[in-house]
Amino acid sequence: MPIDTIYRDSQCEWVDVEAPTAEDMKFLHERYEINNLLLEDTLDPNHLPKYEEDEEVKFFLLRESTELERKNLNTISDISTKIGIFLVGKTIITIHRMKTKSITETKKQVSCLKEETTSGHIALRIALLVMKSFDDESISLLETMDNIENEIFLKNTNHTNQIKRLYKLKRKSGLNSRVLTISTDAVDKFKLLNLKDSEVVDLKDKHKDVVGDFDHLNIQITNLISMFLALSDQKANQVMKVLAIYSVYFFTNHFYCGSLRNEFRQYAGTSPQIRILRSIRSNGSSGDLYFYLCPKKTMVILRLSSRKNPAY
Repeated sequence: MPIDTIYRDSQCEWVDVEAPTAEDMKFLHERYEINNLLLEDTLDPNHLPKYEEDEEVKFFLLRESTELERKNLNTISDISTKIGIFLVGKTIITIHRMKTKSITETKKQVSCLKEETTSGHIALRIALLVMKSFDDESISLLETMDNIENEIFLKNTNHTNQIKRLYKLKRKSGLNSRVLTISTDAVDKFKLLNLKDSEVVDLKDKHKDVVGDFDHLNIQITNLISMFLALSDQKANQVMKVLAIYSVYFFTNHFYCGSLRNEFRQYAGTSPQIRILRSIRSNGSSGDLYFYLCPKKTMVILRLSSRKNPAY
């Protein structure tokens, strides 16, 4: 997009550049004498928030939380987009590669002003809306976590899907928390602008609130993952317990059949009335297994008779 002058009065001029080209960067360097290294920082998609000064130029690089859904959550560019703010005298220049809520909302606020404003106050408005974007994101992630928690403990859902959702939630929260932590220095440098102390303190308070919200969210997500894994292990242990009980039952039958194999051979060709008796005992009860040999029909009939008080 071309370079756009959004606002101008006797105290301030606001120039906005969206998706800048090489020609745009060259113009800004020649017109406002901005260092090319600072301009290049606005093009790096993964650049961290910071504050720098170069002669008469004050440079804030902030990152705003975005609502774009990404398949991979590996870098801070997957959950946020950067906004470069240059203050040169009475001029403020904003550079961003995509439309952002903070710039759009600030445009609306400035257009409704009845009094003249300054470049420092425009930068402050943008920073406050950047903090609000992270606050909205923390609320959204907290609601998602509550929904997952209800599904885990109140509904029988697919555990594989839940662990993927929890992992994605943890990655998002961790990346947002990292951006906010690194933004501390840039937020603190707003005190160098011609602003009231109360205005700067308000910005710092909002930043601390959002950092605290994400710290709390990270702890809650970690605890939920631990509880989910413990619940999954408990269900797995119950399954193994049932399998162990059945394995003991089948092992006993296999043992008796193996021990009787030789005795069946001894009685081959004899009367079908021949019977082999085996006594078994389990949990205080005992019983007799009767094996009837029927060589002509090649069949063995088993009958179990139990007795509660066996005589020794």
